[in-house]
Amino acid sequence: MTNSIRTRIIVGLSSLVLVTGLAAGCWGYSWAYDEAIEFQDSLLLQVGALAIRTRIPAEAPVLPGVDKDAQVVVEELSPHSGTSPGVFTVAGLPANAPDGLQTVTHGEEQWRVLVQTRPDGSRVAIGQNSDYRDEIAHGSAIRTAVPLAVLFPCLMLLVGAVIRTSFRPVSQLAVALDAKRTDHLQKLPAEGMPSELLPFIHSINRLLDRISSMFDQQRRFIADAAHELRTPITALSLQIENLERGELSTEARERIASLRDGARRSARLLEQLLTLARFESSSEAPPPATRLDHVATEIVSEALQHAALRNIDLGFDRCDPTTVHAAPAALAVLIRNLVDNAIRHTPGNGRIDLAVGREGQCAMFEICDSGPGIPEADLSRIFEPFFRGSRSVGDGTGLGLSIVQRICERLNGTVAVENVGSASEPKGLRVCVRLALAG
Repeated sequence: MTNSIRTRIIVGLSSLVLVTGLAAGCWGYSWAYDEAIEFQDSLLLQVGALAIRTRIPAEAPVLPGVDKDAQVVVEELSPHSGTSPGVFTVAGLPANAPDGLQTVTHGEEQWRVLVQTRPDGSRVAIGQNSDYRDEIAHGSAIRTAVPLAVLFPCLMLLVGAVIRTSFRPVSQLAVALDAKRTDHLQKLPAEGMPSELLPFIHSINRLLDRISSMFDQQRRFIADAAHELRTPITALSLQIENLERGELSTEARERIASLRDGARRSARLLEQLLTLARFESSSEAPPPATRLDHVATEIVSEALQHAALRNIDLGFDRCDPTTVHAAPAALAVLIRNLVDNAIRHTPGNGRIDLAVGREGQCAMFEICDSGPGIPEADLSRIFEPFFRGSRSVGDGTGLGLSIVQRICERLNGTVAVENVGSASEPKGLRVCVRLALAG
């Protein structure tokens, strides 16, 4: 049995209507049959009341237009005559048949017969073929069943439409839940919902409140921990710099260099955690209008020296004037993370091309590198925090793309990542960010 409530209701109602229709048809036929017998007997009694006072000749004319099965036969019975000749005779009725209503079978026919005795001792039989009675019963049963047969599919269509309309709020709730962002857990609307769904909606809303509270606690913990750790990491970096100024052996300098790299990675991680916590918090004021092309050129100019050290060709294919509604700091973090990722994963003598412009009603920022790309198995997880993939290089934290996605969500934009070339042999990675144009 399917778990669909809609299917269960339709099957249950269909079975109920079908059984009810069959029962109504059987009852209608039985009722019509009894009524037909009563009507036939009443007719025979009325004709018998006339025939007992008047002798009807055997050669009585048959009226035109009267159905054969509907004709009433009147016969005079005598001890010496078996049956009267003619087509419409009560065949096989004995002369000593008892008085009253009775059913006589002769061959393949059945007759309903009324036998009466006159005061002078003569007897008369009034009969009618039972096929007439059965025809009336069948006709009444069909007239009862046909409306039910027509009503059944119409009722099922109506029930299906009502059920589909009634369950539409459930589908709309599912769409609303799927469309929710993990950092925006608004309550589900209860207005206009069926009363049967209200307890479920209230339970979901209470669950969303608890999840939202848990997320807020997690963000505060990450932000507080990163903030508290930044001071000792900064102090440790200063001490490492002081140690490097002194006279040290080669082995000590190598160990201090490893310690310096570890402190730098820790500082980078803390900075990324603080950035992630900041952009996951709710924004209070609407963002201002900012030139996307100005922010992009500024970030690229800062990264040129780093790219030149690895002989990477970093530059713009196009850089059109483009304005978006976003805080300059948010755009700077977004572009800086994408540029840093591209430089880190692009091999020496590689190429990184950037583009800023408009695509329809959207502002577009695109960066394409000539690195090894991302394995297909990792593409679905690259926006998860701390996920570095199976080809991680350098001292990345696994938070860069996660921060990019959070910023895009805050700005009601999108970010798409795809490999350049074939899936089996990628020749680079393309990241495209689309934001709403200002104005």
